[in-house]
Amino acid sequence: MRAAVYQGESRIAVESVSTPQVGPGEILIRVESCGICHTDLKKIEHNLLPGPRIYGHETAGVVAAVGSEVTKYLPGDRVLVFHHIPCGRCFYCERKLYAQCPVYKQVGVTAGFEPAGGGFAEYVRVMDWIVERGVERIPDGVSFEAASFVEPVNTCLKAVVQMDPRPGDVVAVLGQGPIGLIFTMMLKRWRTTTVVTDTIEHRRNLAVGFGAESAWDPRDSGFEEHIRRLTEGRGADQVIVGASAPGIVEQAVRCSRPGASILLFAQTSKTERIEVSGADICVGERTLMGSYSASVDLQRQSAEMVFSGELPVEKLISHRVPLDAILDGIRLALHPGEKSLKIMVQPQRSR
Repeated sequence: MRAAVYQGESRIAVESVSTPQVGPGEILIRVESCGICHTDLKKIEHNLLPGPRIYGHETAGVVAAVGSEVTKYLPGDRVLVFHHIPCGRCFYCERKLYAQCPVYKQVGVTAGFEPAGGGFAEYVRVMDWIVERGVERIPDGVSFEAASFVEPVNTCLKAVVQMDPRPGDVVAVLGQGPIGLIFTMMLKRWRTTTVVTDTIEHRRNLAVGFGAESAWDPRDSGFEEHIRRLTEGRGADQVIVGASAPGIVEQAVRCSRPGASILLFAQTSKTERIEVSGADICVGERTLMGSYSASVDLQRQSAEMVFSGELPVEKLISHRVPLDAILDGIRLALHPGEKSLKIMVQPQRSR
């Protein structure tokens, strides 16, 4: 089969590799759609993990083969797959900190080499503990592209549930890439007043269409002034940092009120550093929190939010690329143009 193999030193090459063979409790999925996620882009751009490996984890496709012990799925089933599932029994699972579970940290989907998601390939092998709890059927009438959003939607839902906003809260979402726009769509369910920022005008316009009260260029001093006007001078009740950029966390602190919650969502690289006043956190009684990856408890709910159309995620797709053109897609994701948003890799499509 064909796969985009990360070779190390920020290099990817599309080449021929062996199609994975499945064991007794495993399934093989023919990948129809896989979104390009900035978590993988960071690993590639900054060479965070050694090669060779095959990235891609927002994966949807068709069951191509099943192991001898698999009874839940049949060849031809349309499915999406989560690449992490926790054990459910350890210290962290008992506290619902699933992303810290040692089993969760073991990637359970691979197209070969060290497991890394594998969605940037024609086929992926899904290991037994993922088959048991980490696969969802795609209903008729729902596209593979929409289904591939279920995993990132889950990560956003986990973060919002963790923040637990109240109706009427003023929530600032900093960054309106695909993830930031999912947050903006989702916050309508909590009936918040959502104010967003992004440097790209097209994304700001989309955000307003998806429910934002207003959208600002983060370099515009009017943004923080507007937050103050909405809150009688206090500042935002909650801030979601949905992008990674110099000074963005500092801005989150500045635009928030005393006692606010500030959630870091995009700060996933160990090389990133932030510097804020200790007094802004301690004396200001702000809560600085992180949220990473998906929650198995929210897997079905996140799927229904996509399948029902409550979140119009397909409107976020700006480009579709075949596997042989994945480098073009990665470059575009790393250096977005005015209209670029979510980029989908379609491994079964020819150039």
